[in-house]
Amino acid sequence: MKRKLLITGFDAFGKADINPSWEAVRRLPSTIGDFELCKLQIPTVFGLAGETVLKIAGQLNPDMILCVGQAGGRDAVTPERIAVNIRDARIPDNAGNQPRGEFVAEDGPAAYFSTVPVMDMAQAVRDAQIPGNVSNSAGAFVCNDTLYGLLYHYAGTATKVGFIHVPWLPEQGSPSLPLTDTAAALEAAIRAC
Repeated sequence: MKRKLLITGFDAFGKADINPSWEAVRRLPSTIGDFELCKLQIPTVFGLAGETVLKIAGQLNPDMILCVGQAGGRDAVTPERIAVNIRDARIPDNAGNQPRGEFVAEDGPAAYFSTVPVMDMAQAVRDAQIPGNVSNSAGAFVCNDTLYGLLYHYAGTATKVGFIHVPWLPEQGSPSLPLTDTAAALEAAIRAC
């Protein structure tokens, strides 16, 4: 029996009209290894992104949730090791929110470790001849907010939660990765789970 993977990518934000996270996620096959994928685009909005994932996860009851986000300036596909309990936005999200120094969860710990095998995932990406590294900072924008919120919700349960940041597409700037490489890297990372 296939395991269920809920995989998400964000809509475009800031001044961009495309987000490589969603573009890569939507190009993935419907099954990878022993995972059956449910793909979901989520809004780049504090709180709402995580709520959107939790709503679908409540219906799907996935074995694993893997969120994917854009990290302009990075030159590798980077599974995230840690989510921190902070919202500190350099720019507004897509709803105009720009929290500064707020907690994601008032009663939550300072940080959570991802519950997916980030080292194995990064190695699988490199084995696919695509730049891949483990990241120790998911930032303080909506990506970290979403990862922290999901880890908070699923703490102590069997549901695994992780996050992968991907570089820009070539048309967005440099450094970048072609969309085919980004999708292939995600597939390799999923197989490593």
